[in-house]
Amino acid sequence: MVALWILRALSAGGLGVIGWRLGLYISEYYSDKEEFLPWGLGLTLAGAVIGGILIPFLILKLWRMSADYIDSIPGSALISATAGLLVGLVVASLISIPLYTLSGWPGWVVPVIVNVVLGLSGLWLGVQRERDMRAIFPGLEAPADSGGSSLNSISSQHSNGTGWTGKADNVKSRKSSRNGNILVDTSAIIDGRIADLSITGFLEGSLVVPRFVLDELRHIADSSDPLRRNRGRRGLEVLGKLRKDDAVPLQVLDVGVENGNEVDAVLVQLAREMKAAILTTDYNLNRVAELQGVQVLNVNELANALKSIVLPGEELRVNIVQEGKEVGQGVAYLDDGTMVVVEGGRRYLNAFHDVVVTRVLQTAAGRIIFAQPKGD
Repeated sequence: MVALWILRALSAGGLGVIGWRLGLYISEYYSDKEEFLPWGLGLTLAGAVIGGILIPFLILKLWRMSADYIDSIPGSALISATAGLLVGLVVASLISIPLYTLSGWPGWVVPVIVNVVLGLSGLWLGVQRERDMRAIFPGLEAPADSGGSSLNSISSQHSNGTGWTGKADNVKSRKSSRNGNILVDTSAIIDGRIADLSITGFLEGSLVVPRFVLDELRHIADSSDPLRRNRGRRGLEVLGKLRKDDAVPLQVLDVGVENGNEVDAVLVQLAREMKAAILTTDYNLNRVAELQGVQVLNVNELANALKSIVLPGEELRVNIVQEGKEVGQGVAYLDDGTMVVVEGGRRYLNAFHDVVVTRVLQTAAGRIIFAQPKGD
């Protein structure tokens, strides 16, 4: 507030002095006439009023517009454009040295034109190479998109009586907390479903694999245990498949782990510094990352969310493949892997039978459906 009044005072004083000087000039010019108007006083007051009211408004308006525009530009674009502008001006200065020796007006006009043309050319070239700058500095934050601002405006307009304003704010905060990069955990690579998920186009951003994740994957592939060795080799095959697929960019970040540090702890710290999400299937890593404010994309949670919804009373035809824990129970599985516990289904073992859903239980491990044979 104090700065605004200082700006008003400086603007009013500056334009007031200009009006006073202009009034003296006009008064001297018309001094030989009989009718004399107080030009000095009128122009001084007009300059003070314009300087105190209009000029600060225009300056603050332009300042806010410029600040909003700069804030909407990604950090990688700003750095790349600034570097291109500096390179263009340096080259223009070197070329302009012999041009200053020209006689007459070309001695200063031609160097100015060269500096403007090469400076703008360097600025344009720097903007075009923004992707390279983003690859060098993957932690640069991307600006919040227009969708987040429009969603926030909609939520503010419907803040009374709708009940979904909090959801809109949650979506905006979640978007602003990440910059499009997704750190991939070793468990998600070994799981293999991220390759199929990337082909569908549901993943937005770039997959980033830290070097310590690759080292851990290599150690698993070199293990003496056949099961671990096969899991590690499967993970390497998944990375090869992702590298060949252009749907989602895959980057390898050269970051190692010091002796004594856990891989999960370093991964969470790296995600916080880069403002990136973590793609994993590890339940413990999921909880630790969420406690530290890092967004987690859990493949298992996605799979559970995409499973078909079954309601009590619906009929299913299932293949009862094994006995349950309780006496007389049979266990079947749907196509998506959901377990179906059939009460009294032991007598239909290794056969298809129609069952009726009685209840559905949602657990941390997934969804369990309880049913009984149809007609019982």
